[in-house]
Amino acid sequence: MAQAPKANAIIGQSGGPTGVINASLVGVIEEARKHPEIQTLYGSVHAVAGMVKEEFVDLGKISADTLEIVAASPSSALGSSRDKPDAEYCKKILDVFKKRNIRYFFYIGGNDSANTAYIINKMAVEAGYDMRAFHVPKTVDNDLLVTDHCPGFGTAGRFVSCALMGDDLDNRALAGVKIDVIMGRHAGFLTAASALGRQRDDDGPHLVYLPERPVSMDKFLSDVEGVYKKLGRCVIAVSEGMADVDHKTWAEKLVENAERDAHGNVQLSGTGALADFLAGQIKSKLKVKRVRADTFGYLQRSFAGLQSEVDVDEARRCGREAVKYSMTDISGSVAMKRTGNGKNYGVELFRTELANVAEKTKSMPDEYINAEGNDITDAFIEYALPLVGKLPKTEYLGNYPKV
Repeated sequence: MAQAPKANAIIGQSGGPTGVINASLVGVIEEARKHPEIQTLYGSVHAVAGMVKEEFVDLGKISADTLEIVAASPSSALGSSRDKPDAEYCKKILDVFKKRNIRYFFYIGGNDSANTAYIINKMAVEAGYDMRAFHVPKTVDNDLLVTDHCPGFGTAGRFVSCALMGDDLDNRALAGVKIDVIMGRHAGFLTAASALGRQRDDDGPHLVYLPERPVSMDKFLSDVEGVYKKLGRCVIAVSEGMADVDHKTWAEKLVENAERDAHGNVQLSGTGALADFLAGQIKSKLKVKRVRADTFGYLQRSFAGLQSEVDVDEARRCGREAVKYSMTDISGSVAMKRTGNGKNYGVELFRTELANVAEKTKSMPDEYINAEGNDITDAFIEYALPLVGKLPKTEYLGNYPKV
């Protein structure tokens, strides 16, 4: 491998923000400062959109104290973008890189971000331009291939776990049916995290519906009725990607002329239509008087003060490793391999090819979903609990013996 060039570097944050994407940003910054090969480190404001417009921040001038605050802050400190660059868009970016002598490209994001890095790197190779492109994984959906899990999922999962713990106690106090709609278009990891805080046998969520298991409305109502008759209440966690038996999402069926993003996806998180629809079905067909529904929406991915310690540490490590890999390799994506669970939990980081991650997604494994398709298994709890960190304990006195 050729010697790492002495040149400038650039970093961007793409796609949906998370609670720890800034920790990855700081990891890149602090590691880049250790390598004399990297001269100026540019931060692109609003990701690829900023690269085309040359809207850059000199990250070398940011103080260490400020970086620590950034690492603990949710959302994307440099701003983000939902642009999906095509070949022409990427060529404009590469032209800017050549103009600015940028030969290190670090991009934090999901599978589309990995694909952007892949396209630009391929163009650079074809043009004979010595450049190193590295993808740093990020997504609350936890749906990237190769890596055991994704930075961002643990913190979002922690928010969802804590929210459902509180919501279940609320439902105990004023019994009825409560529906919580949670992010997850194609993968149910985040919705599944709703069950991680269960402490008592009758704790909610009592039903968990994931995109991987289509469910008919008759089956859904039957499940709810069964729990309600047994407990006199029911807490339900529903993925926004919950689908009918024809595999078309219920949310998409409900929205005429549905708004779509740049990737062709129907907007799911910014509407309460699914929650309202499910609540209406329960009220009208099961005759339950007290039915409430919330759509968590964007709160789950950028909630301040609730970082998972494991998540923020791993996100920062991923940023650092991307820079280290760039000193010896021309491109790649950082990934994690689990080395233990429980008290022995740990991960080791490794490099995988951009093509292995670009534009690909994974779903929840079958072993994480129960046979009925309305809950998760102990295998998922073992997998996910170390990522969200220690959860608070709660108490409820209504279950104590009556006198």
